[in-house]
Amino acid sequence: MTTARPIFVTAFILLAAAALPGSAWAEDISANEEAIIRNVDETTEAQIAFIERVVNINSGTMNLAGVRAVGDAFAAGFRALGMTTEWLDMPQEMNRAGHLVARTRGTRGEEGGQGGGSGKRLLLLGHLDTVFPKDSPFQKFERAAGGDGNTATGPGVEDMKAGNATILYALRALHAVGALESSRITVMLTGDEELAGAPLSLSRQAMIALGKEADAALSFESGTIDTAVVARRGSSNWQLYVKGKRAHSSGIFNEDNGAGAVFEAARILNAFYEELRGEEYLTFNPGVIAGGTEVTLDIEASSGTAFGKTNVIAQDVMISGGLRFLTQEQLERARGKMREIVARSLPHTSARIDFQDRYPGMAPTAGNLALFEVLKGVNADLDMPVPTAWDPGKRGAGDISFVAPFVASIDGLGPTGEGGHTPGESLDLTSVAPMTKRAALLIYRLTRE
Repeated sequence: MTTARPIFVTAFILLAAAALPGSAWAEDISANEEAIIRNVDETTEAQIAFIERVVNINSGTMNLAGVRAVGDAFAAGFRALGMTTEWLDMPQEMNRAGHLVARTRGTRGEEGGQGGGSGKRLLLLGHLDTVFPKDSPFQKFERAAGGDGNTATGPGVEDMKAGNATILYALRALHAVGALESSRITVMLTGDEELAGAPLSLSRQAMIALGKEADAALSFESGTIDTAVVARRGSSNWQLYVKGKRAHSSGIFNEDNGAGAVFEAARILNAFYEELRGEEYLTFNPGVIAGGTEVTLDIEASSGTAFGKTNVIAQDVMISGGLRFLTQEQLERARGKMREIVARSLPHTSARIDFQDRYPGMAPTAGNLALFEVLKGVNADLDMPVPTAWDPGKRGAGDISFVAPFVASIDGLGPTGEGGHTPGESLDLTSVAPMTKRAALLIYRLTRE
């Protein structure tokens, strides 16, 4: 077992911990910024009402019409700010609703140029879909009974319709002071973040292209006022196929029959556990296993069948699992070690491991940490707590990871909630205004650089 801590992780911890008040990025609140803050305060109730409206539209990933309806609601809001909107359809065979893209006037030039805007080119990210299908009993936005009424539950209220609304109302505040039109801002709200359409090279093609055009990417998944996400883990899938020699069990382990598929699979999994476990931010999980003399495994459905007898040496084992990592280098190193373990083979057995890329990792780059410094300055000027970087091991994969290899990125800018993906999903309504103010000033300052 290894307990190595990669150098980049130690550097990340030291840099992210240097969250001192009075950051070099901090500046006094300007008159425009004071007006932006006032606008957020004046529209908070309207923002909460809008969140309620879109939460009450079911947009489970496979409810294509519902996803599009939520997209239409946001598109109307962006167009009211003078932005153009476009719906990106996916091929019919992908069975996904598509994505919403909105652009400010400053992003649009002649014949598709970069436009006449100024400041950093920003890509703002969110997603329209939820994990709750049309037949889920959890369908409605409701303020919690009793108490102070500052908590609301509902499907997607935290993940991430409140975050999407933060984008809209932060931009609305900039628009109110005349600071939006000349900015170069693109918003992309995907329709399949919870169950991404395959192949990912197609369903995330437009996002990656927009990321390459941007100077910074901001994602509005749920967060807290005293944190931000500058790194998060990626995910990969793996399948292990093991073959043994089918024979009477009385001959197991002899020179003619060998160890059988089940013992070989057990050897491989135990070696994974003993030799890869312990490296920071690296985890690997065998999620489903089927073994015997006749075996099937449906990878997409995560289910299978197995038939075997106690007096027959198992011929096949199939295992499907997942792999989490922080950087591409960590992923490739882990895959190499897993392949090496698989190749060792007990007598009269063979095995093959296949890998599939899913979400890339979001490494703690210098660009991400520079954005974090700007955010520290915003927090300081709003008299908010000095933010710390979220532990990458506690954030799952997300859309921001697709653009993070190409552009400085930060996540966790949406309002605070908990219980995502469960019928108890909730939103702290008192976090809506402060998180929107923080987002609005962050966007404003970046577009003024």
